[in-house]
Amino acid sequence: MIAMYWCELAWLGSLDGHVVEGVTVAVDGDRITHVATATKPAPGDIRLVGLTIPGLVNGHSHAFHRGLRGRTHGGTGTFWSWRDTMYDLAERLDPDSYRALATAAYAEMALAGFTTVGEFHYLHHGREGVPYDDSNEMSCALAEAAATAGIRLTLLDTCYLRSGVGPDAELNPIQRRFSDGTFDGWVERVDAFRLESPVTRFGAAIHSVRSVDPSAMTAVAEWATHAGTSIHAHVSEQPAENEQCLAVYGRSPTELLADRGALGGRFTAIHATHLTPTDVERYAATGSTVCICPTTERDLADGIGPTAAFRSSGIPMTIGTDSHAIVDPFEEVRAI
Repeated sequence: MIAMYWCELAWLGSLDGHVVEGVTVAVDGDRITHVATATKPAPGDIRLVGLTIPGLVNGHSHAFHRGLRGRTHGGTGTFWSWRDTMYDLAERLDPDSYRALATAAYAEMALAGFTTVGEFHYLHHGREGVPYDDSNEMSCALAEAAATAGIRLTLLDTCYLRSGVGPDAELNPIQRRFSDGTFDGWVERVDAFRLESPVTRFGAAIHSVRSVDPSAMTAVAEWATHAGTSIHAHVSEQPAENEQCLAVYGRSPTELLADRGALGGRFTAIHATHLTPTDVERYAATGSTVCICPTTERDLADGIGPTAAFRSSGIPMTIGTDSHAIVDPFEEVRAI
């Protein structure tokens, strides 16, 4: 059934921000099929008063981080001390509480103007990493939460195999909830959910160079290419990550991911904060995208990546709310 909307004022996407008066928009299901300008409202049109803009995309979300609001700014600390608090929260969640928390987080996004969210999902299993009877029960909770909140979901299922850079970095008990043990275990679980949940959009994610060994990076990239999906990864969020990667592999995280075949038109680097000029050149040369999360990066004192270099190099930039301490797309842009 086609719905007709008449917008008093509408921004139609021109780079100069031109606002048009009297715009009629035809919508069939979840797709805009026609836009007409200089129109008057017709009988039966749904009238939208004020300024109408296109729905926005939240490119990077960890829904369960929403449970940390009010504690993210609690005193002094670092990313690493904040991570310990996040792990404490992750340890307590189960499918029911995760569904409720994600529903609230997604509803808040919808109210803020986001109509699509990319969920960087790595909280997969029960305590100590014991799978639920349905190994994708936590993924199902997210899909149900998005449907309830009325937001499109791209589930970026995340491969997470170890706790740090190097082969001896064993998972701690909480991190075992994030891991499928091996790349093959990850593929088996992801493919099962992808086949049984056709309404959810899928993508792949490499958590970071800290959490996936190089051979698995290649395997995830090849899986994403074969499946025709996007691939995301946290990249150079912390100076310590860069130092460890250089010490073990002799390369920056970006260079390592490039060597393993991850970069390209389907790749998005999350945060991309502490980059070298060579890293920036690699993203530009491969057509990769960067997703920055300014309020999270600002609040955790991580710094914000070289956005001027991204722009001058023609690297597409998107935004994400990440930790959800704030859910406001305009504040994300102002914080750059």
